[in-house]
Amino acid sequence: MTGILYHGQPNGPSFTVLAAAFEKGVDLDRRPIDLVAGERHSSALPHGHEVDQSIEGEGPVLLVGEVAMTDSIFLACYLDETGSGPAIRPADPYARWQMMAWCRYVIERVAPAAACLGNAAAPPAAVPAGIASADLAARWKDAVERHADETKLADSRTKIIQAVEKVEAQLADGRDWLIGDFSIADLESFAWLAGMRRIVPEAFTASPRTDAWDARLRARPAVAQALGLATVPEPEAVWAPGPEINRWG
Repeated sequence: MTGILYHGQPNGPSFTVLAAAFEKGVDLDRRPIDLVAGERHSSALPHGHEVDQSIEGEGPVLLVGEVAMTDSIFLACYLDETGSGPAIRPADPYARWQMMAWCRYVIERVAPAAACLGNAAAPPAAVPAGIASADLAARWKDAVERHADETKLADSRTKIIQAVEKVEAQLADGRDWLIGDFSIADLESFAWLAGMRRIVPEAFTASPRTDAWDARLRARPAVAQALGLATVPEPEAVWAPGPEINRWG
C-alpha cells in the first residue's frame, strides 16, 4: 500500500497511526503538520466530509489515491488489513469485539478527558481559519480562551484515574497486553494516557501493572520508532482540541 500520512507529534491519535504503520511495515509518505497551529484545515491538505467532520478532533489524515481518511482507530484497522506485518487485531471474533469495545471506551471517555486537560495545561494560541465542523470550532475557541471550568476539569481528571484503574484491573491476571496479544487497544490507550502522567500524576501513584505495560510498549521497536519522530523535546505535552466530551457524562 502507498499513501500519504499527514500527522502531528507522536501523541494522541497521531501516535496510534504512526506506531500501527511501523508495526505493520507500511511504508507511508509521512508529512508532519502542526496540528496545534490548525494546519490540518489548510486548503493545501486533503479534505472531505469524513475528514472535516471527524469526531476525533485534530487527528492525522491518511490520503490513499483520491480518498482521505481519518480517525486513528479506524486508520489502524485499515493499516492492519493492508500491511504485511503481524496482526494488530485479534483473529477470534469475541476477542476482536473486546478490542473494539475497549477502543470505543478510550475514544469516548479517555480521549476527550485527556484532550481537555492537555489543552488546559497548554492552550493553543489562536483559532485557525477554515474549520468546517462547528463543534470542533467551538472546542478550539474554548481551548484558546481557556473556558474549561473546574467542574469539567475535575470530571476529566476522574476519568483518567478511572482509565488507569481499568488498565490495572485488565492486567491483573498477569497478561502482558490488554486484549490477548498486542493490539490496537494497547496503542490507543498508550496514546492518550502517556501525556497524563504529568497532568494527573495521582492516577499513576499506585499502578505497577500499568507502569510495566507502559515499559513493554516503549520497548517495542515500532513504538520507539514512532516516538522517535518527535521534533520537540516533550511530544506528550503537545495537545490540539480532541473529541467532544460526552454531554451525558
